[in-house]
Amino acid sequence: PMRIAFLSDIHGNLPALQAVRDDMARRGVDQVINGGDILSGPLWPRETADVLMALDWPTIAGNHERQLLACARRPGGASDRFAFEQTTPAQRDWLASLPAELHPWPGVTVCHGRPGDDLNYLLETVEPAGSRPATAAEVLQRLDGTPGAEAHLLLCGHSHLPRLLQVDRTLCVNPGSVGLPSYDDDHIAFHVHQTGSPHARYALCERVDTGEGPGWTVAQIAVAYDWHAASEQAARNGAHDWARWLATGRA
Repeated sequence: PMRIAFLSDIHGNLPALQAVRDDMARRGVDQVINGGDILSGPLWPRETADVLMALDWPTIAGNHERQLLACARRPGGASDRFAFEQTTPAQRDWLASLPAELHPWPGVTVCHGRPGDDLNYLLETVEPAGSRPATAAEVLQRLDGTPGAEAHLLLCGHSHLPRLLQVDRTLCVNPGSVGLPSYDDDHIAFHVHQTGSPHARYALCERVDTGEGPGWTVAQIAVAYDWHAASEQAARNGAHDWARWLATGRA
């Protein structure tokens, strides 16, 4: 059986990434796939890029790759600006080379937000009152006409919330975030996403024969690491909201 480790939203959190790598090594995986939002944040963007470029995992760009690179033309948000200023030209060239989506095997699609859209959530819906889990009908509508509609396994990130949803024949998996367990945002409307614990998260997807044909068994994994070190790094760099989110997993 094929075992895929899918991780996303590292956000420059090097100790969280290292803890996830150690955990994956213990469990044994055939392939690691990185779902984007790799460096932006008040943590260790340059060091994280060095590690990931050497590992050379199949990787897509998230919205923060686009936003970080746009800082060359105009000031961006604090997280993107910090990472832009800390990274090297070679690291930014690497980010610019990343595709928006991957189709690593037949029936498997990898996107950051939704297929064709890196900025909006697939498995959550933002309304004036905040964010709620998306309905199956909403997810089907978002996948309609995209490669995701034909996929047996659709891997997405962006919301930082671990989630599993089966719609028709497509299993949608969000692993949560390696590097940032909670945050608030005002895209569409103000909303808070929080996992409630400071762990680094990823998903392990194993292809199995169900007797009815191939299926996927999924483990959502929460990994302990030194989140106080990450919180202190954020505070040192003036990001007291990140420091709180990293230390508690709550926003």
